[in-house]
Amino acid sequence: MIDVSKYMTNVGQRARAASRAISRAETAAKDAALQAIADAIEAQKSVLLEANAKDMDAGRADGLDAALLDRLELNDERVAGMAEGLRQIAALPDPVGEISDMSYRPSGIQVGKMRVPLGVVGIIYESRPNVTADAAGLALKSGNAAILRGGSEALYSNQAIAHCVHAGLEKAGLPADAVQVIETTDRAAVGMLITMPEFVDVIIPRGGKGLIERISAEARVPVIKHLHGVCHVYIDDEADLEKATQIAFNAKTHRYGVCNAMETLLVAEGIAEQVLPELSGMYLEKDVELRGCKTTCRLVSAAIPATEEDWDTEYLAPILSIRVVKDVDEAIDHINQHGSGHTESIVTENYTHSRRFLREVDSSSVMVNASTRFADGFEYGLGAEIGISTDKFHARGPVGLEGLTSQKYIVLGDGQIRQ
Repeated sequence: MIDVSKYMTNVGQRARAASRAISRAETAAKDAALQAIADAIEAQKSVLLEANAKDMDAGRADGLDAALLDRLELNDERVAGMAEGLRQIAALPDPVGEISDMSYRPSGIQVGKMRVPLGVVGIIYESRPNVTADAAGLALKSGNAAILRGGSEALYSNQAIAHCVHAGLEKAGLPADAVQVIETTDRAAVGMLITMPEFVDVIIPRGGKGLIERISAEARVPVIKHLHGVCHVYIDDEADLEKATQIAFNAKTHRYGVCNAMETLLVAEGIAEQVLPELSGMYLEKDVELRGCKTTCRLVSAAIPATEEDWDTEYLAPILSIRVVKDVDEAIDHINQHGSGHTESIVTENYTHSRRFLREVDSSSVMVNASTRFADGFEYGLGAEIGISTDKFHARGPVGLEGLTSQKYIVLGDGQIRQ
């Protein structure tokens, strides 16, 4: 039986030591490691898929729902996506050591800021094994050590990916301890990880609302988080109907079990009779359950009445809430009251409405004439993301390289003393 306390203390000590080595690693070495990890993932594709098949079989036997199984599954495309994400990270500028905002002060000193790693990043996540590769790559490029604790349902997949990560680090001459994947499924390991400020500088949880609420309540280490993704698309009364239909359909049906899928559709009353019958038919063809306000139920016979709880629910399933609103003001009010601060989109050809929506909607990503499914680090050009933050400090939105660094003030002088 593993002694979790001793095991986690050892992991923390090794991560802290490795973080010092990674923080001073040259960009070329970090990029070489990223390329080597990507090569290993591609070379070991059959091994990764075999390990994932074990996790999928166990997940089905344990009764995991369709959304969790979708997040858990690896296939040829997702394995290739992991490798491509790592290569994109390698191609990005190295943020570590970047100096900005230098200015002379009356005393003659120069004051500016330097971007530096956070140190040791703990990532706790459920289901998605691709997070192991994404998190390792982003932590490495940003000069951080990472302690990764995946869910027990992805144990075989995560360990197989970890072997690829360690092979790439060693090939580039960097310490394998820079990325450690927790090998025990004991829940006590999470309790230790989030209460070790002497070893861990920040925790990033990725998973269900229950997990994130627990981490936020119990952590003694700063947490970068989002609880859930109640995302909206608002079809304005001055929308292009073809754009509106395609965007609203894609935002909901592209994938159901992801945090940037639309959960509530808002439609301006002036355009509802034109757009809802066609759009609802498209949803029904995909077996999406529709829950609507009174006006929606009048216009769409297949819709069932929505409850107040529906407006606040992240379904992660083929279920959609629809509300007809008076105008852009009512849409903004609804989003700011019921949204989770994740991602919202307006479909409109009215410049004033779009600018108001961008300015007044209080979410980490706000879009005009685009699907909410674009709220993703890969799509934003970050190479990959460690998660999406709905907090309002340090990092907000998809957290990429810059979100895994901080800044410190630097002062350059030539013998000045304060008078």
